[in-house]
Amino acid sequence: MGYQSFEDLEVWKRSCRLAVRIYRELKDCRDFGLKDQMTRSAVSISSNIAEGAERGSKQEYIRFIHIAKGSAAELRTQLYIANEIGVLDKTITAEIISELKQISAMLQSIANTLNKRINT
Repeated sequence: MGYQSFEDLEVWKRSCRLAVRIYRELKDCRDFGLKDQMTRSAVSISSNIAEGAERGSKQEYIRFIHIAKGSAAELRTQLYIANEIGVLDKTITAEIISELKQISAMLQSIANTLNKRINT
């Protein structure tokens, strides 16, 4: 894919920064169940990118990219809920959702590229 390690991938870097932001935004959150779910979803995105990249096969990488996309969708859902119950304000929610949509698009692009390489 033209990189030496998953740490070189912009999508991995952005998803790590996003996870850190989720932790910071929720540091004072007393809804521990939602906080736990959101931080797990956020961490799962970059973790699955890394795990897939290190698996050694394109098929496995694609599988983990799709898992990362699923975690991004899960986090988006949790953000909508957090906003509705007043845990996060509308501006912060919109910023993070926008970033998640961009990350999801980047992940889909990686999956598409890998699929093309498998099928050629």
